[in-house]
Amino acid sequence: MKISGVEIRPGNIIEYEGGIWRAVKIQHTQPGKGGAYMQVELKNLRDGRKNNVRFRSAETVERVRLDQKDFQYLYAEGDNLVFMDKETYDQVTLPTDLLGDAAAFLQDGMDVVMEMYEEEALSVALPDTIEATIVEADAVVKGQTASSSYKPAILDNGVRVMVPPFISSGTRIVVDVYEREYVRKAD
Repeated sequence: MKISGVEIRPGNIIEYEGGIWRAVKIQHTQPGKGGAYMQVELKNLRDGRKNNVRFRSAETVERVRLDQKDFQYLYAEGDNLVFMDKETYDQVTLPTDLLGDAAAFLQDGMDVVMEMYEEEALSVALPDTIEATIVEADAVVKGQTASSSYKPAILDNGVRVMVPPFISSGTRIVVDVYEREYVRKAD
């Protein structure tokens, strides 16, 4: 679907110069002289490059729709992760760096959503929150009982998060995967 350069919005996926790009930030500019344009920060979904591009209203770009499919995480194999299509049971191997920092939160059997373009996996979305166990938590320092004080703790997957003082080692908590923050104590 073709759209005008000034109709691009953050989150839109477009085809530009032979690549698949996601619009990250946009800024509409209307100078006193000349036509208005849209300054768009693009991120390449295949290799992670960023690019700033100016689109005039007369220019058109191809807007791309990505297919979303449900997959299940199976296991890690060196620097790759193996996922299984929940409908066809086909296995897909992807590089770990495609997930970025969120890869540390993968758990065996976890359901994920994969965005695909013409059968090529471009991104993997994990659930927003997961449950994890605290394996190491610092002791509370006497006098640090203000409600806003947090202490460092290490989860069973090796990720370091800040938790409230009442959380101790062995406690199961809910963690925000993308913000790497404590949400609440697990039920």
